[in-house]
Amino acid sequence: MKKDLLSVYDLDREDIRIIFQNAVKLKKMQQDGEIYTPLKGKTLGMIFDKSSTRTRISFEVGMYQLGGLALFLSSRDTQLGRGESIPDTARIMSRYLNAIMIRTYSQELVEEVARHATIPVINGLTDREHPCQILSDLFTVMEKKGDYKGLKIAYIGDGNNIANSWIDAAARLPFKLAFACPEGYEPDQSILKRGMREAEKGITVYRDPVDAVHGADVVYTDVWTSMGQEAEQEARKSIFRDYQINKTLLAHARKDVMVILM
Repeated sequence: MKKDLLSVYDLDREDIRIIFQNAVKLKKMQQDGEIYTPLKGKTLGMIFDKSSTRTRISFEVGMYQLGGLALFLSSRDTQLGRGESIPDTARIMSRYLNAIMIRTYSQELVEEVARHATIPVINGLTDREHPCQILSDLFTVMEKKGDYKGLKIAYIGDGNNIANSWIDAAARLPFKLAFACPEGYEPDQSILKRGMREAEKGITVYRDPVDAVHGADVVYTDVWTSMGQEAEQEARKSIFRDYQINKTLLAHARKDVMVILM
């Protein structure tokens, strides 16, 4: 049975443990110069409606290092949602490829592709979710802090796709999550309500970033203006000016605080 990665919420705690366990092993093998090619003969189709630097490099290099091929497809290269229906495109791609990664605007598009594809589908970013980013960041937290269990992670800024995926992670893993977002820029309410209901260590939303950062082990922030919001850039600068990560704000966190700036 195929397994998709459309949201961190699609994974359970054991799934994440296995992903991180394998990541530790693969990273050490790579650092030791050991050749390991379990994906030899496999092809990943990468559909990009949104441009990217890190996402494209990460998937292409990862596939190459594991012996597979990453095939880049821009929105101009496919008939996804245009000449062909999404179900037909998903079925056709399933005949040629072993997996699909999509970086696009609509979460619904990714979910529809996954419903009709017979191969795994990975969400490389949508306006609502960014699961691969949060899994990567959590792995880094684990490397630097020894574990993520019991930590307080503070997210400061826009309640965007990154924020939504942090909520999904907190719903699955035992760490405490605190948000500070301006009014009108909160995370997706359905995701937030589900996360607050299910998070073992709790999720709290504040207006004042000082309240969110107080006693935090990790402080995280993302860009204030995401791709497609360029017309709002100046207005957002004004709205988010009090949400800058600086020494004054970090003085309220733990002395050994880890800062992640996206």
